[in-house]
Amino acid sequence: MEMVLWVGIPVVLIFLIAGLYNGLVASRQRCLQGWADIDAALRQRHDLVPNLVETVKSYAAHESGTLSAVIAARAGALDASAPDQLEKAEKVLAGALGNLMAVAENYPDLKASANFQTLQAELADIEDKLAASRRAYNAAVSQYNTAIQSFPSNVVAGVFNFSEQTYFELDRLERASVSAVPKVNFS
Repeated sequence: MEMVLWVGIPVVLIFLIAGLYNGLVASRQRCLQGWADIDAALRQRHDLVPNLVETVKSYAAHESGTLSAVIAARAGALDASAPDQLEKAEKVLAGALGNLMAVAENYPDLKASANFQTLQAELADIEDKLAASRRAYNAAVSQYNTAIQSFPSNVVAGVFNFSEQTYFELDRLERASVSAVPKVNFS
């Protein structure tokens, strides 16, 4: 009986630690997959930007400042390497694209262009994919961070150097536009 305890307890502990470690690895992989999904949506948006700029340029050539800002913001987003740099660069790009869409409002011929409408629809679709990817990533990060902070997996996380992941968050302007109640006017 004593021999069973000397052998059985360490074996159970090894399996427990291995199970906790494997769970943490799987959770970290879900975070990495979520980030890859965000990256894929961002690349689609980056690929769409030159076509959008060219279309607007053909109708609104004298809006060069706005067009240059979009191109510069895209370049900054492509050059960002770390997640926090990418998040900041994407916020700049989103603002520049918003300004570009505001410029388009001043050109009825541009708004009526089938090419512009198609690009606008593609951009809206990509933004929807990006929002879904961001939600999935943040959910994976939440689950992972909870696991590395909860007992007993926090002990295993500490021993094997699992570190917290950061959320991909909305900035103040995006939060305000997302939470703003739309105004309806029937007059």
